Amino acid sequence: MTAQGAASDVLLEVRGLTKHFTLHGDIYSKLAGEKAQVLKAVDGIDFHILRGETLGLVGESGCGKSTTARLVTRLIEPTAGEVRLKDEDLLAFSPARMKETRKDVQLVFQDPYSSLNPRKTIMHILSRPMEIHGLAGSWSEKRGKVLDLLRRVGLGVEHIDRYPHEFSGGQRQRIAIARALSVDPELVIGDEPVSALDVSIQAQILNLFRDLQDEFGLTYLFIAHDLSVIRHISDRVAVMYVGKIVETGPAAALFEDPLHPYTKALLAAVPEADPNKPPPRLTLQGEVSTPIDPPPGCRLCGRCPQQTAICAEVAPPLVDVGGDRQVACHNL
Repeated sequence: MTAQGAASDVLLEVRGLTKHFTLHGDIYSKLAGEKAQVLKAVDGIDFHILRGETLGLVGESGCGKSTTARLVTRLIEPTAGEVRLKDEDLLAFSPARMKETRKDVQLVFQDPYSSLNPRKTIMHILSRPMEIHGLAGSWSEKRGKVLDLLRRVGLGVEHIDRYPHEFSGGQRQRIAIARALSVDPELVIGDEPVSALDVSIQAQILNLFRDLQDEFGLTYLFIAHDLSVIRHISDRVAVMYVGKIVETGPAAALFEDPLHPYTKALLAAVPEADPNKPPPRLTLQGEVSTPIDPPPGCRLCGRCPQQTAICAEVAPPLVDVGGDRQVACHNL
């Protein structure tokens, strides 16, 4: 919970969210009696999102960001933890209640072409969610709503009877966003929604996300590995490394003064446009840690230039350091 928002302002809260996958290996491993390995994709993370804000979740590929999105939406079931939407335990919902709740939490995926049915027109793609959730009656009412959605995402009436292959990548992502909005959601989760687009198109889609947030009062969980994207769209940022959240805080403060060594290293890798600003010096050595049976201490141990003896033995908790910032590090 932040000092800036009361409990009633929290739309989504995640507590101790965990997803472990058991890797049984091949037949030869089983015959040899080898113990199954455990991939700790998401390993006890905590975060919350206030109504109307954007939380950016950033980290390298494979750190658990997309798994987190699928856990929050219950596309996959967690190993442990809580997901509370509007202070209700999402994981305790029955299948019928979960189906009803899905309209409140919508996903926009990375590849819009794969997420759109190539055999259906845009009219069908955008009206089908309305039909499933009973949000439209007659054909003319559905068509009117679809036309309104197209207008709001920057497309026109001439697009309604076309198929996904007739659109550019940026236009297809606009259609995917319109589909998410078709059921009047409260929370939209963008899972790398601009990473497959050209840089110029990325800016247009990011601006569209912001405009729609202002217009509809939406709340976003925005997942990306690109720091410039996260900086542009986010109010607050959570930094993830090998299944753990290592730092959270307001976007401006985090980018101006990163506290965790991993966050510092991420920002040090970004080219600095200001020639008068000295570049950050912190760099990490070695390879990214594996999430398969990781050691008990800090996941960054072995790569971090600030590490001490305790880092290899005890995983640092995510603690409040003031200014609505939390950091998981023994050596601040």
